[in-house]
Amino acid sequence: MKNPYQKNLMTNKSGEKFRVFIWTLFDFANTSYSIVVVTFLYAVYFKQTVVGGRAVGDLYWSIGTSVSMLITALISPVLGAIADYSAGKKRFLLFFTLACIISTSLLYFVNKGDIFLGLTLFIVANVGFEAGLVFYDSFLPEITAPKNFGRVSGYGFAMGYLGSLTTLALVYPFIKSNMIKETFPLSALVFFIFAIPLFIFIKDNRKNVARDQSFVRIGITRVFSTISHLKNYKNLSLFLLAFFFYIEGVNTVIYFSGNYASTTLHFTLEELIIFFLIVQTTAILGSLVFGFFADSFGQKRALVISLIIWVFTILFAFVTSNKDGFVIQHLSKYLNYDAEKTSRMSFYLVGLLAGSVMGATQSTSRSLMSRLTPFDRKTEFFGFYSLFGKSSAILGPLVFGYVSYITGEQRFAILTICIFFVIGLGVLSFVEDKNEYEEKLESM
Repeated sequence: MKNPYQKNLMTNKSGEKFRVFIWTLFDFANTSYSIVVVTFLYAVYFKQTVVGGRAVGDLYWSIGTSVSMLITALISPVLGAIADYSAGKKRFLLFFTLACIISTSLLYFVNKGDIFLGLTLFIVANVGFEAGLVFYDSFLPEITAPKNFGRVSGYGFAMGYLGSLTTLALVYPFIKSNMIKETFPLSALVFFIFAIPLFIFIKDNRKNVARDQSFVRIGITRVFSTISHLKNYKNLSLFLLAFFFYIEGVNTVIYFSGNYASTTLHFTLEELIIFFLIVQTTAILGSLVFGFFADSFGQKRALVISLIIWVFTILFAFVTSNKDGFVIQHLSKYLNYDAEKTSRMSFYLVGLLAGSVMGATQSTSRSLMSRLTPFDRKTEFFGFYSLFGKSSAILGPLVFGYVSYITGEQRFAILTICIFFVIGLGVLSFVEDKNEYEEKLESM
């Protein structure tokens, strides 16, 4: 089905720019939660303070992330189908946004030994964050033309990483004063303030529908209908399978990078701030560059390049984390540093490489998904996109946490991440994007 909004988009360029800006502002808002809770401060606070620095903290954290992703994976397709049927995306987005904001604020009350409370609040907050993305992402086909999906999606992720930098600047005085718990409600406040414009200015195009059964039953029926007809979307199915594997690696990096740097490399909070500043800054540039590249040369090509960079980055992180290894010993002599300092310095380069493709991989995936998805079932299919993405995040963190727990070293656990990227890259090779299809027709 053709996108009924495209005609309006083409005749209202100024309105389109405003809608894109407001839409990207939500990315600016929600990354305040992501950087403070998921990636950096709460992740480290939970391991070092709540669990007391014990190795089992990685396993607890992986359980929390996996449970939240499992819940999101199970409800997303049904909620997406309901939202498509009733055109009620904003209502669902508002509900899950508030759930995330309120739960994040309550993390302030989590103290040493409060493992169950800390995990429960994190699970609720993360379900709110991740489930909300299903409805936020599905607005993309409504605010711009297909030829702009790559760059607009890139704008969103770039704005998100700008939000991360802004949040880091706001929480830095609290970190310097060792007021870590105060950063949790502060990040929730940033999320709340900058999320408001989307709910005011972006139209949902709600419609009244006649029904003789509950929305839940309608949603489940539509999901099973989509599954039964999935064979008609072979290309989309292959992409979702590839996405399942490679986003596994991205999610695991996001959830464990802070813990890895603080536990294995003994980064201080100040060093972690520098590390994440590097990641967020390069992520802004990467999202923009890959967005333009995807629109010009194809989403698949952009994804392939990003995944190759990911594989190299993980392998480099592995070899430079071994202070007694040949690479670090050689670099330490060349740089005239001791092995431990050389290893920590090398991880800044890991952050630079990871940042350059972190937003780019997610952004390009979202834009390619928008190209491959039937417009009249966009939210439902983005529900399946979420299902594959979130269900993959169940396995990755669990594998990382378990390997880290049984070996006592996170360094070996990061090799599991590389495996997911390689498998995803292999499956992606069978996916055709629009650019490839047009090139085949021209050559015939």
